[in-house]
Order: sequence, then C-alpha cells, then structure tokens
Amino acid sequence: MQKLISQLEEYTPFNEQEERDKGVILSALKTQPDIFERSNLIAHMTASAWVVNKDRSKILLAYHNIYDSWAWLGGHADGEKDLLKVAMKEVSEESGIKNIRPVSEDILSVETLTVDGHEKKGIYVPSHLHLNVTFLIEADDTEQTRIRVGENSNVAWFDRDKAVEMSNEKWFKERIYSKLMKKVYPGNL
Repeated sequence: MQKLISQLEEYTPFNEQEERDKGVILSALKTQPDIFERSNLIAHMTASAWVVNKDRSKILLAYHNIYDSWAWLGGHADGEKDLLKVAMKEVSEESGIKNIRPVSEDILSVETLTVDGHEKKGIYVPSHLHLNVTFLIEADDTEQTRIRVGENSNVAWFDRDKAVEMSNEKWFKERIYSKLMKKVYPGNL
C-alpha cells in the first residue's frame, strides 16, 4: 500500500477534479484499513484502464450492463494493493484479450466515482464510492474479443474520435473520458 500512497503523493493532478479526488483517495488509504475490500460499504479502491491499440487510433470499450452504457474497463481491487495488476486483470477478464501491456506503470488519472445502489447476483449493493486509479493500457486490436457474461453485453474498438460519444453517461463523457482523451492525445483533439 505504501507504494500506491507514494505514487499518489507524487502524482501531479491534471485539473481541480483530480486535485480534490487525489486528496480523498489519499485520506482513505491512510485511515481506512479495509479500503481495498468491498466489505467497506462506503468506499473502496478500484482500478480502470483506458485501453488503446498500438497506433493509438482506437479505444476499447465494453457495454456494461449495470450502467447501460459503453464504458472503460476496470473493477474492484478485492484485496489486491497493486492497482496496475488489477487493471490488467480486468481488461483481460472483461474483454477476453490476452495480448495487453501497460503503456506506463505511472498513474494516468485519479477519480472518485459514485455508484448508485443496484442488485448484483440477486443481492442489493448500497450506493457507495469507487476510489479509482486509471492506467493507460495497450492491447492488440486484431485479437478476438468476448463478453463477460453477467457484466457486459458487448466489447468493441472505436475510432478515438468516436469513443467518448459512445457513452450514455453525461458526467463520464464530460469529466472523465474527455479528460483521458486530452491526457493521451494532448493538442491533437
């Protein structure tokens, strides 16, 4: 956990959202012993991946059933403190793609995400926060994708200029995915 705390302390926020969310995440890491577990019903750590192909012309998205929207890939830490490892595992599990690699081990972005209450496997999950760290991952866009039954209903590559518009979630489009695009393609949008 100390490695993650150090990474976050050294991380330079991109904007006010990241500045504020970085503070929330660091506070939780330092004060909540169960912050890497879903048993913390208020907030827990998650990792996401902004997945690009080799020439950076496409973005990989999954149609997430719970959000009824195209979205990035990622998931819960579930006790794992190496969030890059979590992001890599989630990309593979959610897309079926095995030929993946981190573009960098550095954090791409940080965000505190709200999750509305919902049912999962017949059990009600109360509203809570995902304290999220995002990494830039490269994947092979020629490799066959597959859905993860129960979690998503489609996985597809989108041209980079269309990817953000595929989401149905206004806040994610405006605040998160647009920010990620600016960070990955500075000056080229």
